[in-house]
This record gives sequence, structure tokens and C-alpha cells, in this order.
Amino acid sequence: MLNKIIAMTTMSVVIGCSNLLPTVQQTTESRWKSYEDTRQSFNRIVPGKTTSEELKEMGFDPFENPNIKLLNYLDITRIFIPNESIRMADLHPDIRNCLKAKIECQGYEISPKITNSKRYGNVVLDVFNFRRKTRTTGWKFQGLIILNGDLVVYKLESGEPNILELEDRQNPLGPLQDVSVNPGLSVD
Repeated sequence: MLNKIIAMTTMSVVIGCSNLLPTVQQTTESRWKSYEDTRQSFNRIVPGKTTSEELKEMGFDPFENPNIKLLNYLDITRIFIPNESIRMADLHPDIRNCLKAKIECQGYEISPKITNSKRYGNVVLDVFNFRRKTRTTGWKFQGLIILNGDLVVYKLESGEPNILELEDRQNPLGPLQDVSVNPGLSVD
């Protein structure tokens, strides 16, 4: 009878303890709580009409809203002319004029995101590093706003509205196998 109780307890611990596996939530703090919310705010920006003051009212203020990167004209040059195969003449006219203005040319790079990673599967295999399964979900928005003086002249958006990544890492040697060891190195 005692053996049955121990066996049942062990099975319930092994099978029902996936809640004991680590969960990670990674958030880049911002005022936007979803991809669609961020995109709607970004779509209110109209190049040639929106001013820097209006950007602040919309929440695109790097001094008030965290995780908005300020770009100077050198940063913007590196973005639009990453190598010699792209010339100034190839750029959008508003970007060309902005880069010619040098100091007056600035930009904001926004990249809010929320991702959740949850490990799942067999607790014993996970704890002893034989097999780890991870499911990552969330979203990531990336936006670039270019201003010439106080006027928005260009904007560009991209991102991942729906992230779903599944990772299944197997280590046949379990805790004896260190994934950071480079198999190409030899010890003499």
C-alpha cells in the first residue's frame, strides 16, 4: 500500500508539475499595450503635417515615454545609406533634404514589445537539462519617425503583430552536457 502511495505521489509530481517550470515575461516599457494600439497611434502621424509638438501629444516624446531612441543625422545616414551601393540620389526626396540640413535632421526610433516565454513538458527532463521546451508568444512593433526641424517628413513601420516561437532543446547527456562548450576546440 505504501509503495502505491509513493508511486502515485511521484507520478503526480512528475506529470502535474509543469507549473513549476520557469515563465518569463519580457516587456519593453511604453504607453502602448498591444501591437494594434501602437499601430493606431503611429498611423495618426502624417508626414508633412505633424509637428514635434503634436508628436508629444500623441505619446512620441522620448523625454516622457521610455524606450524611444533619439537619432541624429549621422544615425539616420547609417540607416538609409548603409553602404556605398546606395547613393543620396536613391533616397526619398524628404530624406535627402533632411540629411542635407544636418543638425536640423533628427529621428525617433520606437520599438515597444511584449513577449512571454513559458517552458512546458516533462519537469524531470527539464530540471536535469535533458530536454527543454519553450513557447514564446507576444508582439513587437518598430517605427521610425524622421523630423526636419519641427516637422515630421518621413515615417516607416514594421514589426511582428503575432509572435509564436517554439523551441525544443535536447541534450542527450543532460546535466553533463554544457551547451557553451565549443566542440571544435581541442584540449591538448
